[in-house]
Amino acid sequence: MKLLTGNSNRPLADAIAKYLELPFTKAVVRRFADMEVFVEIQENVRGEDMFVIQSTSYPANDHLMELLIMVDALRRASARRITAVIPYFGYARQDRKVGPRTPISAKLVANLITEAGANRVLTVDLHAGQIQGFFDIPTDNLYAQPPLVKDIQDHLGGESLMVISPDVGGVVRARALAKRLGTDLAIVDKRRERAGESEVMNIIGDVSGRTCLLVDDIVDSGGTMCNAAEALLKNGAKAVYAYATHGVLSGGAVARIRDSKLKSLVITDSIQATEDVRNCPNIRRVSVAPLLGEAIRRISSESSVSSLFD
Repeated sequence: MKLLTGNSNRPLADAIAKYLELPFTKAVVRRFADMEVFVEIQENVRGEDMFVIQSTSYPANDHLMELLIMVDALRRASARRITAVIPYFGYARQDRKVGPRTPISAKLVANLITEAGANRVLTVDLHAGQIQGFFDIPTDNLYAQPPLVKDIQDHLGGESLMVISPDVGGVVRARALAKRLGTDLAIVDKRRERAGESEVMNIIGDVSGRTCLLVDDIVDSGGTMCNAAEALLKNGAKAVYAYATHGVLSGGAVARIRDSKLKSLVITDSIQATEDVRNCPNIRRVSVAPLLGEAIRRISSESSVSSLFD
């Protein structure tokens, strides 16, 4: 088993390598003057079980190209098996046609990774589970619940908790967390009555006097989380905390979270944190490195990955 990493999230890759007590394969991943990606593997990998760690986060296209070229370089160097470890799978929100003449980009990216030469994919909390079916190679979709649940128990163990799905589409995810915590579930139903008017938030469930946990897989602009927190407090919630796996946090999201009614937002390190995220007082991070490291170990030894979540 050997590890290789690109430039998308070096701190997470370092943490995974430390967990596995393995050095990185010597390689160069750099840019030419015109910003073309160049990869050179600087040691023998013939017959090796290779794991390439690379999130396809911002800038998504650059990091995706790095991943594809690293996989191609390993294939041409006769690696025995290549597993693309993608903590955050970019383009996952483009998993269906949202209108006429629009692409299904998540399927295109799956094809690119497969054609580049990957034999297997390991990722965390896909935006839609059916994206696993876009790949014609084995795909393991890990759940970030274990580290998030531990954080909830450590910080909010004595509270009267209630898990909240910020929209109808996230109910399955929220229900799974509520079952693990042994608590109740409520749903935020958001709708826009007319174009140009703000969304109306209706809360399905009684949140009076409860400490609410908003749960989602991706927090991007932060608008949904902040609006849902305000609606929950208006409906009698005691306090609102948010938990999300992938902190995309684009544009003015960090400032929006900082000025919101949320007590805190907890994200994982699947995407490398910017300086604004690191300095925001009500954003905390938990690591998925042990989860990914253990999954890598089990894949390499042909052991069960699903038993990680039993």
